[in-house]
Amino acid sequence: MSTAALTAAEDWELDFYSRPILEADGRKRWELLITSTPAATGDAEPFRFAKVCPSGEVNSLWLSQALAEAKQASASGGWGSPVRLRCWRSSMRTMVQRAAAEQDLEVIPSRRTFALLDWLQQREREVYPEEEGFMAGPLAPPPAPVPTPPVPLPEEVQGDAWSWAALPASLLLEASEWPMSFSGLLPVPDGIDPEASVPGLRLFSQSRSLAMAGWLGGLEPVRMIVEDRQLVLEAGQDDRWLVSDLEPAIAAEISEALATSQQQVRGLQFIAIQSSPEEQTFGGFWMLRDIPMA
Repeated sequence: MSTAALTAAEDWELDFYSRPILEADGRKRWELLITSTPAATGDAEPFRFAKVCPSGEVNSLWLSQALAEAKQASASGGWGSPVRLRCWRSSMRTMVQRAAAEQDLEVIPSRRTFALLDWLQQREREVYPEEEGFMAGPLAPPPAPVPTPPVPLPEEVQGDAWSWAALPASLLLEASEWPMSFSGLLPVPDGIDPEASVPGLRLFSQSRSLAMAGWLGGLEPVRMIVEDRQLVLEAGQDDRWLVSDLEPAIAAEISEALATSQQQVRGLQFIAIQSSPEEQTFGGFWMLRDIPMA
């Protein structure tokens, strides 16, 4: 274990779901994956826990017992005690909440599970294909959820003005040192060109920047997209917030910037809240990522 293991309370990211592997009884394998949310610097080894669930025991009782086992493994390994669980699959929300309640853990329905999704994608590339019973070839995808129309941002998060901006990826490596009251920072993924641009949104409010930042953090911001000439913030588990209507030229510019970020910086984005464009401190600063949900 890394000597940089965490010792303070931390958040966990959880996925409890079936995998593309057929067991001997002909049923798909169910697996629990847990990872701690890494620090923005990315220099500490995250806690990871994986456990296969028998297909006949997919319920909150098994999950609660597995969570207890994970807590024990975390403590014995020198990591911090979990306080909150982020779970991004809406279909599993009730089961996860029941199990977590038995372990005195708060569940946050959220897609801010970027470390978990990276790990799951790595397992889909490198681990599951080596397992006996792996279901090779294209699989029928689950029905795509119908996205709800975006609703206007809560008044508490609406500032006086906004602007679209970009930062070099290298600058985000220093974000943990910036003066800010609220934040949601992420490790900058390895292998990114330091000079590549990370697109983002700046929100300004002369009198309410701190309050706005507190509210935005509670929304669990995930990614920004352009849809029907509207800038939309996706957040939480399935929330969609309308940031602004866009002129055609601005919509095209932002769409291009977001598409480039997918190719060059693994979907990194940011949202900054400041009292004015000239202000050097932040009411809040969040790093987001647009990555596929498995």
